[in-house]
Amino acid sequence: MTEKSELQAAVAAGVIGSEESFRALLGAIVDVARSIFGARASSILLLDEDTEELVFEAVVGEGEDELLGVRFPAGKGIAGWVLATRTPLVIEDVRTDPRFASDVAEGTGYVPSGLMAAPLLHDEDALGVLEVLDRPERSLFSLQEMELLGLFANQASIAVDLLLRARRAERVLSADAGELAVVARLAAIVDGLEGERREAGLRLLRELSDTLR
Repeated sequence: MTEKSELQAAVAAGVIGSEESFRALLGAIVDVARSIFGARASSILLLDEDTEELVFEAVVGEGEDELLGVRFPAGKGIAGWVLATRTPLVIEDVRTDPRFASDVAEGTGYVPSGLMAAPLLHDEDALGVLEVLDRPERSLFSLQEMELLGLFANQASIAVDLLLRARRAERVLSADAGELAVVARLAAIVDGLEGERREAGLRLLRELSDTLR
């Protein structure tokens, strides 16, 4: 997709100027996931394709002050395995699993005992990983719990896709201070409106997007 197409798609979805709201949504998702599963922590890691790293984008619970923004190679650790294979995973004791990157965990200051993890998938892309760490001890993880984790991952994937589109649009704007910036400022203004004025503004942006195609 070209830069202009990226911006057009962002305008059509109303995502420009909304990064903070999408980040807040990711935070809400991991917070609810931690509460539902009774876990000590929950996190969302996003793939940075430019650096081939996984980045802690949203963290609640144990280690949240230290983990947010921490990066490590995307091919490393359990999260890296889940991302690469696009396969959910449950581990009762991470220390016995050869995929566990103990050096990465120790570097963050929080070493979990067990975890559940699910890939964040959108269309054909693997965007990141949702993790739920250190649930209360139970004999077995149920199928219903894995399905519930998948639902959280699906919701997170939608928010992550919008967040990444907003960031790509912002990069386009930073490289182009001309016509495209004018369209982006208009989108940001409309995003801040309420009620009927916001609906009217969104209709205008949709019409503009159709014209640009």
